[in-house]
Amino acid sequence: MSSPPRPTSPPEGSPPEASAPRLVLDRTAPLAVDAPGLDREQQQVVAHRRGPMLVLAGPGTGKTTTLVEAMVARLEGEDPLRPEQVLGLTFGRKAAQEWRERVTARVGGGVVPMVSTFHSFAYALVRSHADPQAFAEPLRLLSGPEQELRLRELLTNSVLDGRLAWPPELRAALGTAGIAGEVRAVVAKARALGMDPLDLEAVAAHAGPLGPAWRSVGQFLGEYLDVLDAQGVTDYTEVVHRAALLTHDPVVQRALRSQYRAIFVDEYQDTDPAQVRLLQGLVGPSASFIVVGDPDQSIYTFRGADTGGILGFRDVFAAADGTAAATVVLRTTRRFGPVIGDAAARVLRTASLAPLPADIVRAHRSPAFVGARYGDGVVDVTTFDSESAEAAHIADALRRAHLEQGLRWEEMAVLVRSGRRSIPPLRRALISAGVPVEVAGDELPLQEEPAVAPLLAILSAVIDPAALSDEMVHELLLSPLADADPADIRRLGRVLRRLERESEPQGRPTPSSTLLTRLVAELAADPSAILPFAPSSSGSLGRDARAHVALEAARRLGRLLHDARAVVADLGSAEEVLWSVWSGCAVRGGSGWPQRLEAAALRGGDAGRRADAALDAVLALFAAAERVEERYSGHRGVANFLAELRAQQIPADTLAEKGVRGPAVRLLTAHRAKGLQWRLVVVACVQEGVWPDIRRRGSLLQADRLERSGLVDAPPAVELLAEERRLFFVACTRAQERLLVTAVASTLADGPTSSRFLEDLVGMGRTEPRHLSGRPARPLSVPGLIAGLRAVAVDPARPPALREAAVRRLAVLAHASADDGHRLVPQAHPDRWWGLLAPTSATVSVRPEDRPLEFSGSQLSTFTGCPLKWFLGHEVKAEVARTTAVGFGSIVHVLADAVAREVLPADLEVLDGHIDQVWGQLGFEALWESTAERRLVRDAVRRYLHWHLSRPERTFVASEHAFDVSVDIGEHGVHLRGSFDRVELDPQGAVHIADLKTQKAKVGKVDLAQHPQMGVYQVAVREGALDSLPQQVRSDLGLPEVGDPPEVGGAELVLLRLGKGEAPEIQSQPSIGPGVTWVDEALGAAESLVRQEHFPARPGSSCRTCDFTRLCPTKGTGTEVLP
Repeated sequence: MSSPPRPTSPPEGSPPEASAPRLVLDRTAPLAVDAPGLDREQQQVVAHRRGPMLVLAGPGTGKTTTLVEAMVARLEGEDPLRPEQVLGLTFGRKAAQEWRERVTARVGGGVVPMVSTFHSFAYALVRSHADPQAFAEPLRLLSGPEQELRLRELLTNSVLDGRLAWPPELRAALGTAGIAGEVRAVVAKARALGMDPLDLEAVAAHAGPLGPAWRSVGQFLGEYLDVLDAQGVTDYTEVVHRAALLTHDPVVQRALRSQYRAIFVDEYQDTDPAQVRLLQGLVGPSASFIVVGDPDQSIYTFRGADTGGILGFRDVFAAADGTAAATVVLRTTRRFGPVIGDAAARVLRTASLAPLPADIVRAHRSPAFVGARYGDGVVDVTTFDSESAEAAHIADALRRAHLEQGLRWEEMAVLVRSGRRSIPPLRRALISAGVPVEVAGDELPLQEEPAVAPLLAILSAVIDPAALSDEMVHELLLSPLADADPADIRRLGRVLRRLERESEPQGRPTPSSTLLTRLVAELAADPSAILPFAPSSSGSLGRDARAHVALEAARRLGRLLHDARAVVADLGSAEEVLWSVWSGCAVRGGSGWPQRLEAAALRGGDAGRRADAALDAVLALFAAAERVEERYSGHRGVANFLAELRAQQIPADTLAEKGVRGPAVRLLTAHRAKGLQWRLVVVACVQEGVWPDIRRRGSLLQADRLERSGLVDAPPAVELLAEERRLFFVACTRAQERLLVTAVASTLADGPTSSRFLEDLVGMGRTEPRHLSGRPARPLSVPGLIAGLRAVAVDPARPPALREAAVRRLAVLAHASADDGHRLVPQAHPDRWWGLLAPTSATVSVRPEDRPLEFSGSQLSTFTGCPLKWFLGHEVKAEVARTTAVGFGSIVHVLADAVAREVLPADLEVLDGHIDQVWGQLGFEALWESTAERRLVRDAVRRYLHWHLSRPERTFVASEHAFDVSVDIGEHGVHLRGSFDRVELDPQGAVHIADLKTQKAKVGKVDLAQHPQMGVYQVAVREGALDSLPQQVRSDLGLPEVGDPPEVGGAELVLLRLGKGEAPEIQSQPSIGPGVTWVDEALGAAESLVRQEHFPARPGSSCRTCDFTRLCPTKGTGTEVLP
């Protein structure tokens, strides 16, 4: 099975093949392209016919044109070569494809020379000389993630099997991504240097403290290579190493040298030692050998590139007479003018290019700026207060360049140093500002792609039903697989809770999320089932249309799970299970996820780019499933595929650099921008510590110290800084017309500062840096325009004529239509504005109208303080996740309850041991915070013990005593539920409630007198909260008979974080007394507002810690736009 096609729906009644497109090979020869004009240095390269030549080509000097013309010259004119005698090598499939296409266009079609990447050429060479009996299947190249995964598996197994004697300090961590990455770096560096396992063991003998680790790595390398051979696979470094060995085999070398008479290499500065050895064996003494590169653009050291390759070329590939190889410097820059060129050159400053002669270096770094299409160029250096302000101003600059200066979106790019750190926030900011963005699809590991996540989740649920958690079901229902709406899911959840209550009136309520999970699980077992867990009900959802919609979404999800499990049961492969899910989403009529993606991709625009990215990710997932070795099928095969995919920690290799599909700003890393150019380039996030990034890569095994001679000194910081300068130089020289460099320069003492590179860029040139405070005044976008016009239209301080003009312009925008009648700016019409439409009414009441209103003490406290906060927190469930403060309180309450009931002794050291068992689960963000809070929780427990042991006048009644009582308030009453932390009797027999608190502040005297939670506890006692105590306990304590309320003596807050010495702070609330009390009135007021569904915001002291400040109409951030 191949990767999934992008499905289409054939016409009704037509055979499947009727809709398949008919492909015809166009054999028309392309028109030949005329030769371009060449400068003197380029002509010198084209005329070269024998021996090695080094061509130094800075940015924009026409190196690709020079290579194309030099290759064409060997196919035409005097003494022409056959295409198969000419070879071109480069880095990257896209570069090879462009080179090949330009040669084809120049010669007018037909057979052209081979132009490929080093790895493709090496792979073809190794395969062509492989023993045909060695492998049942062709040798396969491992992708980067696949290689990393195999390394991690082998490392882990080497420990479990005891095959290798790893040092103790490494043994426990061998299966981690960090150690696997270090071992991978050593393996790649060793094979690039041509070293074998025995060579590494020899290195270990002189490696000092690193000796045991390097000896084990050498032994591991031998095992790793054996496994690769046994499985018929190889990695990128190994295939080049083996190809280099072949080129030095006398028989193979003679055949290759007789075949290739002219060899061209692009981007020679990116070669590693293995590639240089391959070329040494490939290039004969009579061949023409031209390499083009720029040592100032050597930026791939982390991939094994060695700047020494290009700097030492003249000696390594000396002429036949022993003299240094010929050297030509391309000195004419056409990409940009002197302003951009001089600014970028200042970044390099005095970086050495030894052993190149000084006159060659001066010529290389002093180009002539001739014929730049966009003039001298512009360089702007701007700093901002924050990263969000920087992103907003970048978006504004791009929009202004597009709208005011006429630049097309695809003529602009934003470059960053770190993709993981900078691309996601910048992408969000640009998209929200209406800037179309194109981001490379392989910046993240495959399992982190948004389109892949639901497919992997459903695979997990297919092989492990227990993995179908409440959270997973919720995410899958909202995913494109089921395509449910959050409001519909909530509606279905309410219906399921109602049906459960009808089925089990006395049972404990089950969360709606759990009921939804049960529903999906039952539908996965039987897609035709209808609410099977509510047998006493009719199974009907009544007239709730939205609940029916959600039920159908749940049924779709259940059917996908059911069908996929059937494929697994039939021993289908991981790819077949994926296809079952993907094809199961496609429905007749075009409403399925695959069809929606295809339609969006064809329409283009922002949605089209997102759809293309999603389809690419899905195709990559299928390709990964297809590549997995078919060692297992069925359940085990899918489980292994998931484990392998989720174990991959690095992005997938790029099979081909994807072209931009439409008008869009490119957002990419500086490394990825190599070889590209745009009219406007923004180099963003140039902060100190981010750019330059001079951290050593790998500090345990220190692979960067490995050379043929052994371990040498680690690269000094100056070398790392030099490469960062080269990378910044590459980024700046991508600009043709305007270069904008941005950074954050915070005014805070510990805030981010701009990079030292900004000072170098400005230097003594014509560029003056500037700082912009705040964000752009108004986004240069349609929403920004509408917002500005609306603000003027409703501002009573503006002149009437201006307000009227704003209204007229809004009217023009609101009625603007396309040729098909589609409104171009519908949001300009008042019908789309908040504040002008009548409030909507809910079809379902917040609380059932025919049942008592349920409240707890804490809920009444929240409601009394702010009804809106209560509604958003308790009804909408919009509160933030549990914090460590909540965990702190939970620990104290559990221990207090255990001590009160004599389950644990009142011994601080014993209780402290129990705290240690759970403290690590609280998840503090910083160690210092955990340490400080750990000390405070011990203090809180100590205060509780002091309080608990010093109350001889009180009689203990109960701890964590649950209550459920009714109060006759309103038409249907109020139901009070909750639990008392502690119930006690005083010597007069009155009941006292103690509430243990771990809050950090006391309650004010005025608030304490009418503290709602304490008041509710007193009312609960009055209404029979203690009636549930066993009769014997009641008799022993002298409590009144059931139904006869006891005397309520009051309530108290025990503040365990506060107090003097050993004793906690106690705040007492007096008894509420008989009759209708202030608590009854507060409950009545709350009941009335809830029944009216009126939830006003009430500013107060609780606003300081409110989660909903941004939504609050009493705050500046939550005010209504219109009155």
